[in-house]
Amino acid sequence: MQDQPTPSEIIGAVSAFLKTVVAPQTSGALSFQARVAANALEMMHRQLDLAPTADAAEHDRLVALLGRDGDLVDLNTELARRIEAGLADLSTPGLADHLWATTMAKLAVDQPTYAAYQASLAERAAPADPKET
Repeated sequence: MQDQPTPSEIIGAVSAFLKTVVAPQTSGALSFQARVAANALEMMHRQLDLAPTADAAEHDRLVALLGRDGDLVDLNTELARRIEAGLADLSTPGLADHLWATTMAKLAVDQPTYAAYQASLAERAAPADPKET
């Protein structure tokens, strides 16, 4: 085990430095590039923090959907092959939920401030309307 700080913490600190110190004290292209670099580091920070859990959940869903084990790349390739061959579609039990969960996990890393992503999170977090049940 490595000592502190973790890679995720280091990336977060460098990103914060670029956004709060470098970008405001520069102008034009350099300021823009500092913000772009900070955003890229923030994405890598989220990747380190979120991807292991998301990948494990995706793997488990794919094993259940496909009825076999394998690594994540192999399972995704098999799912794509089945969809292309017409052997799986949105009527396949669990497929739509899998695709939605996978998309949401990817957005959590890539675009967590994306308005549609935020709206979907809020919708899923809202209590069910008792009149609808």
